[in-house]
Amino acid sequence: MELTGKLADAFNDQITLELQASTVYRQLAIEMDVLSLPGIAAWFRAQSAEELEHAEKFIAHMTNRGAHPSIGAIGAPELNVATVDGAFQASLDHEKKVSESIRDLYRLAHNEGDIDSVPLLTWFIEEQVEEEATVGEILDRVKMINNDGNGLLRLDGELAAR
Repeated sequence: MELTGKLADAFNDQITLELQASTVYRQLAIEMDVLSLPGIAAWFRAQSAEELEHAEKFIAHMTNRGAHPSIGAIGAPELNVATVDGAFQASLDHEKKVSESIRDLYRLAHNEGDIDSVPLLTWFIEEQVEEEATVGEILDRVKMINNDGNGLLRLDGELAAR
């Protein structure tokens, strides 16, 4: 079944959002490098790469179904983070935005009767539940640390192992 109309447009919007997420994570990595936390920076770089993979999944789905993927405008991330907890809060906020967009795609696919998109979108829903949980857990740990240098260095080492 060819992917067309509103659903194709929404998939293109999602591709753009996934690429924007990659850019957000890359900027967060830069911010952590500035704070001399290379392990946390590496974790954010890995997240950035994962978001690129997500965009590729949507691109492949569209091309496999005869649609024309298109990347929309991606602005520079507007992030003002100077702390580790600020970085992970920004990450969680962006993951929630992506999650809602995926849920909207799922609803639209159902409304359009596009059962061919459901397996892909179900995978993404499960992925987003995991992403939010992971970032939320890290944020909880950062808050427990409360800017304690030893705690931040330990977390930095743990996240470097990803």
